[in-house]
Amino acid sequence: MSVLELPNCPKCDSSYTGHDGSLIVCPDCEQEFTRESIETSDTKAVEFRDAFGTRLHDGDRVTVIDDLRVGDTLSTLRIGTKLKNIRLVGGDHDIDCKIKGFSGMKLKTEFVKKANE
Repeated sequence: MSVLELPNCPKCDSSYTGHDGSLIVCPDCEQEFTRESIETSDTKAVEFRDAFGTRLHDGDRVTVIDDLRVGDTLSTLRIGTKLKNIRLVGGDHDIDCKIKGFSGMKLKTEFVKKANE
């Protein structure tokens, strides 16, 4: 990235950023940031851990540690349900996976433990 080239907004990825004093501002979402804050946030890796502190990776197998009600339905994801080949994502949930009998499922890591391989 050259000195004159401004980075995209880290919040909405807009390319229409501009200078406002020492800050870079996004006109689309009004996010204010510095070039240094982007560089340090890029180097930080998000680390996902299960309910017992074990580090999780994409493709791991996990086990549900509590009965979980599924959305607004009467269905329940039972304790001990094994999930394989999980995908770790950021946002309001941490895990995307597929479970037989359910469509795609989104879970938080606090409700699972890493299964023994």
